[in-house]
Amino acid sequence: MAVLGVSLVAMGEGLGGDMVTRTFFHMMQYADLNVRRAVPLGLALLAVSNPTNVAVVDALSKMSHDPDSEVATAAIVSLGLVASGTNNSRVATVLRSLASYYTKEPGLLFAVRLAQGLCHAGKGLVTLSPYHPDRAVCHPVVLAGLVALMHILLDFNTLVLGKHHFLLFVVACTLRPRMLVTLDEDLKPLPISVRVGQAVDTVGQAGRPKTITGFQTHTTPVLLAAGERAELATDEFLPLTSLLEGVVVLKKNPDHVPTSLDAKQKSSPEKPGNMRISKPLSAW
Repeated sequence: MAVLGVSLVAMGEGLGGDMVTRTFFHMMQYADLNVRRAVPLGLALLAVSNPTNVAVVDALSKMSHDPDSEVATAAIVSLGLVASGTNNSRVATVLRSLASYYTKEPGLLFAVRLAQGLCHAGKGLVTLSPYHPDRAVCHPVVLAGLVALMHILLDFNTLVLGKHHFLLFVVACTLRPRMLVTLDEDLKPLPISVRVGQAVDTVGQAGRPKTITGFQTHTTPVLLAAGERAELATDEFLPLTSLLEGVVVLKKNPDHVPTSLDAKQKSSPEKPGNMRISKPLSAW
């Protein structure tokens, strides 16, 4: 319980998460067996639906070959949680190799299939993260579902491989779409150009600093990965929310001055509905 509690304290905060990750590595070396069985779940809580956290993915990949079967089972399912809803190719490759490695062990093979299902959940259109892409607000229902799931995974062999496998349906509480959809004031789809890039912390900076970096311009709807932020490419419309995520209603900007970019978009509009999975280059 204490291992999960440490993760809950540090999750959603970058520096604290890195420090706790290092603490967990020490636990895997020096702690007793019961603590080691909970460490993979603690690591998964720190990086739910965020496979760009390479340190966590590498550590879980090593733990998945642990001599203790319960540590290996927890690590395998944790890999699925870290890559949940992202279709991450690196984690998918690791899970495919684990499926062939554990062919003759039904319990561990079931854990691998469960992790693969989590990795490809919603064909890459959903997330299990309890935080908004901006990592400012937490979803209490999603967090409750994750904590319940962690308690179930602490006794995977008795509960999931026994008669209580239906308890895994708590995952349904954590699933939510991660796309950005823009609507007009009549609640009709409104394809519009947005920039999507890695979020930059601008708290306390003077002037109007850039809020994203390494952005790409796409037409909504688009997918937001962990740590990404979207902003409108033009000032033709004004959003009715301060954060561009989920369903956003836009209204016409009365002070907008048409530019050559607007004319170009109207002459050759992009096909709406082309969602894309935005990844930094390091993820590939």
